[in-house]
Amino acid sequence: MEQFVLDALERITTRPKTVYETLTVDPLTPVIGAEVSGMDLSKELSDEQLADIRSAFLEHHVLVFRDQVLTAEQHKRVASHFGELRPLPVDVGDRDPVVLEISADKDSTDVDGHGWHADGTSNPELALGSMLHITRIPETGSGGDTMFANMHLAYEMLSPAMRTFLDGLTAVHDDAVAWQGHTPPPGYVLPRNEHPVVIRHPETGRKLLFVNPAYTSHIVQLSGDESRALLDMLFDVVARRPMLSCRVRWTPNTLVFWDNRCVQHHAIWDYYPHARRGQRVAIKGVAPQA
Repeated sequence: MEQFVLDALERITTRPKTVYETLTVDPLTPVIGAEVSGMDLSKELSDEQLADIRSAFLEHHVLVFRDQVLTAEQHKRVASHFGELRPLPVDVGDRDPVVLEISADKDSTDVDGHGWHADGTSNPELALGSMLHITRIPETGSGGDTMFANMHLAYEMLSPAMRTFLDGLTAVHDDAVAWQGHTPPPGYVLPRNEHPVVIRHPETGRKLLFVNPAYTSHIVQLSGDESRALLDMLFDVVARRPMLSCRVRWTPNTLVFWDNRCVQHHAIWDYYPHARRGQRVAIKGVAPQA
């Protein structure tokens, strides 16, 4: 393994760990994800508890809360502590406009989140994060895991020459890529925006790689062939390096809160024809900055 890769791993795995006053945090891997215990999200949370969650969120990027029995209103209340809730991009009729129903069963031909991506990167602003509450897992008791990748580390594991090259590039994120092979709802305008290939986290200032196969169509400053070759290589950084990732195995009434600004995720569809159901709430963020 190249020395710059080892150096990136050493920097992230030897950081001082935060001590929390109101909860217990058990890392899933040395580089991303943690299980949080000692907290009932259906109850009103104190300022101290919220501060600990925010700190753990920035440190671990993915937080897993088990055995959380929540109503839709309680789910929304927890998410709203971290920012304004993000409405769904399509008309959902008389359903709640900020709650996305996640559902797959024997009649499904596709599932939400299948393939590496960050949510909604074709929009002008990037969602701060999402809270997904899974209430039903496949009848087999397994399957439907979600993987999460640390995009700070994806950037830091690139060679210094590649990092310098990428710092000056921008890429187009186009919803038409995500909808390829599917028909968007009537009246839905597919967003398309240009963002830096490398952005900084708005709270920590850390750089991260900001391209994904679900939305990124091309790099503006390169020829078509050059863009395709470079994007395929960058996409493979996530797909072919398991050390960047953690894997969350769902149990009933598990809630996962992930930082959409620096994490990509991949919902594994390995449970057909069985069913899996839950609800997701997203939190508004800001425009990506170089």
